[in-house]
Amino acid sequence: MPDKSVMFLTQKESFVSRVLVKKIIDSGTDCRVVPLTVDDININAKEASLVVLFVAEGETPKDSVIRFLIDTMETENLKMIVVADELEIKKLVDRLPGDLIYKIFARPVDNTEFINAVNQCLTVQEEGGFRKSILIVDDDPQYLTLVREWLKGHYKVAMANSGLQAIKWLGKNTVDLILLDHEMPVTSGPQVLEMLRSDPETRSIPVMFLTGKGDKESVMAVVALKPEGYFLKGIKKEELLEKLQEYFLLHKNN
Repeated sequence: MPDKSVMFLTQKESFVSRVLVKKIIDSGTDCRVVPLTVDDININAKEASLVVLFVAEGETPKDSVIRFLIDTMETENLKMIVVADELEIKKLVDRLPGDLIYKIFARPVDNTEFINAVNQCLTVQEEGGFRKSILIVDDDPQYLTLVREWLKGHYKVAMANSGLQAIKWLGKNTVDLILLDHEMPVTSGPQVLEMLRSDPETRSIPVMFLTGKGDKESVMAVVALKPEGYFLKGIKKEELLEKLQEYFLLHKNN
């Protein structure tokens, strides 16, 4: 995927839309004008860093297309800038989740403000500002580094090589999910989980265990602690990323 790429969605190109597209391209960002259809969104979304939804005067996007767009943006972790007239904006606000919208512009558009918003959003996206954050806790430095390499292109990743280091780090930071080694020396995974749940500041942070033991008895012992889930350490990169994406999509409003 290009470092910066805008998917400019519109049902009907106009003079205004062409001006905005030129502004984006002149700023050094790739911009693709994409028809507002399910098929075209499906083909182009994976290459996008940002969505601009341009609703031309007198046009109302179909509900089926908007629903598909929402699902796609949530899956690809994208933000949207909306350009429309005041009447259509009121309709769109009711149809689009607020956390997907970065900024809304009512026509006539201030071109300078528009391109500044595009650049700001792309910068935040590039720096991982919209990504979910994960803390990996494991006493094995090689495994710790491996999982970080797997995740860093998709999430903001922090690492701790012991339970106590994780507790200390969480005293100053917060995350969306903790991947916690179950079989750590000194302070084990279950002990860390107990400490997290006894502290009002950390008790609501979801925890998934990482375990090297796949036998039934060991797995049942992990599940009995009621984490959000668990992964065997033999899991492959693609499966781990898929499972994490499924988790965040299921808990997107949490």
